[in-house]
Amino acid sequence: MSLIFFAAFLIVDLGLLSLIIDSDKSKISIIIIFIYILATFHWFYNAFRLDKEISDLDEPKNGTLMSSFLENNEHLGSADRNIQLSLLEDELSNRHALGYLSVDILLKLGLTGTVIGFILMLLPIGQIQDFDPQILQKLLSTMSGGMAVALYTTLTGLVTSILLKFQYFILDSSLSNSLNYLSSKSFNET
Repeated sequence: MSLIFFAAFLIVDLGLLSLIIDSDKSKISIIIIFIYILATFHWFYNAFRLDKEISDLDEPKNGTLMSSFLENNEHLGSADRNIQLSLLEDELSNRHALGYLSVDILLKLGLTGTVIGFILMLLPIGQIQDFDPQILQKLLSTMSGGMAVALYTTLTGLVTSILLKFQYFILDSSLSNSLNYLSSKSFNET
């Protein structure tokens, strides 16, 4: 949470957000930021749900998946308990699949913006009829705009995908620790 808020503060305080929005003619950076914000809300929702699951481990009361596993595994054998634990793990980890898809989409959109930026940068070269210094100056100005699109979309895609990947790594790590605790608790009760 601290990293997200600090990054948002820096981006707004340094004026990078307005610079990226103004310089990116393709508007892919805006799409990337929007997808990142939506994915972050999804991450918050999953973190809240996982917190409920974890808090129910010691005092089952909310009818979560983990508490249901603990309540229903007492009469199961070791092999059946392992199967049920594996199914529980799959169910809980599949909640994060949309987040990892978002990470991949952010990265791919950043690379798509790079390609579009290079196309925008190279387009004016085909329109040159003669080598007048005025035309070359205008050409260089247009080329720098295309390069800005390429670099800003790449930067936006990389930074957001790295942040989102880190967020879901933390979530997966908490889930793994919880499942290990659940497994040890489940097998120690028998």
